[in-house]
Amino acid sequence: MNLNMGLIDRIIRVVIAVTIGILIVLQQVTGVAAIILGVIAGIFLLTSIVGTCPLYLPFGLSTKKKASEGK
Repeated sequence: MNLNMGLIDRIIRVVIAVTIGILIVLQQVTGVAAIILGVIAGIFLLTSIVGTCPLYLPFGLSTKKKASEGK
């Protein structure tokens, strides 16, 4: 699987996931909303670690910078 996430994209996802986790632990978000947001946070963390977002693939999107040619 090709990497299609740039560093900034990955950092933003981790920050969002950690923020959601903190809100859930502090019980600022509860119930079904907490479950849904927890799943989203988990997906964000997983895609950040792997460096590939499956939703980008069908659209041919990539936030990863192209390698410089000629170096």
